[in-house]
Amino acid sequence: MNMQKTSLHTYFERIPDPRLNRNKKHLLCDIVILSILGVLCGAESWDAIELFGKTKLEFLKTILKLPNGIPSHDTINRVFSLISPQSFERMFVEWTQSLKNADIGREVIAIDGKTVKGSKDGFHEIRPIHMVSAWASDNGLVLGQLKVDMKSNEITAIPLLLDMLDIKGEIVTIDAMGTQTKIADKIIENEADYILSVKGNQKEMLEQVEHAFERQKADSEDETVEKGHGRIETRRCGVIRDLKFIDGRERWTNMASIVKVEAKREVGKKTEEQVRYYISSMKGSASEFNRHIRAHWGVENSLHWTLDVVFNEDRQRKRTGNSAHNFSFIRKIGINLLKKDKSKGSLVSKRLKAGWDNKFLLDLLGI
Repeated sequence: MNMQKTSLHTYFERIPDPRLNRNKKHLLCDIVILSILGVLCGAESWDAIELFGKTKLEFLKTILKLPNGIPSHDTINRVFSLISPQSFERMFVEWTQSLKNADIGREVIAIDGKTVKGSKDGFHEIRPIHMVSAWASDNGLVLGQLKVDMKSNEITAIPLLLDMLDIKGEIVTIDAMGTQTKIADKIIENEADYILSVKGNQKEMLEQVEHAFERQKADSEDETVEKGHGRIETRRCGVIRDLKFIDGRERWTNMASIVKVEAKREVGKKTEEQVRYYISSMKGSASEFNRHIRAHWGVENSLHWTLDVVFNEDRQRKRTGNSAHNFSFIRKIGINLLKKDKSKGSLVSKRLKAGWDNKFLLDLLGI
């Protein structure tokens, strides 16, 4: 039977093998793709990946070489603890770029961080790993990620992540942690625009933006109302482009607008209200900013929620070497494959179906 090659082979077989020659009973590419398929089909541990492989052995032989059968869970764990996350990252970014829909024009690239709680090991004083990810809102893809040791280091990680990605012509949105002049410089340097949240960590800028909206009429205004699932969400957006009252604006490369978004969420008798402020290099209308800022928060629902609820990320306990870092790539590869599928059904049900239906799994792989 001829082996069918997938796009996963094209990219992930180029990951350098960190093992000694005498320890290469199983092909590195087989181990990586076996793990991707296992997680895609519901496996959440090394043991489960091994069981998936043994249960699906005959089918997997149509996709993988498997010269010595299915590797043990100990072997899979050991290999993932040795693989260089930087090498995995490069292949992940290249593979994801190949999935992007060329017909989608300019889109929001949301940069946001998330702590993998299950990677913490209090006994050995190992802190949980924190990941900064880039989410392409319209494509529905994770474009890349970088590990940071502590959340405060997002400031240094974000420029590195931006340099790894092709963001030319896109709109980069970042929460307040990333509202730094050097990050704005990096976004403009890479020929993109920015919308940066302004909060207490930029106290002086926040006060000036608040005062500007108190004494100036917005150049553009917009209101949207969304109803569904027993809740009503109202978002009012105002944009000011005359920045003569904003001191120090020249420190923010290409700064062209300030934005105010008033959000009200009504669920039954409970009402929550929140006001957020932003600075941007764009001169768009309020309706455009309302849409772009709304797209940024999709990273919470489309990425973080999926990792926690569909892939149970926060309950994982992988702590050996690079295993937690590398396994996070596996989950995000799974998310990208599931998100690209446009058939009906929840991600949870699609994950189950992939495990039960070989044809559907091949469809997800583009075969």
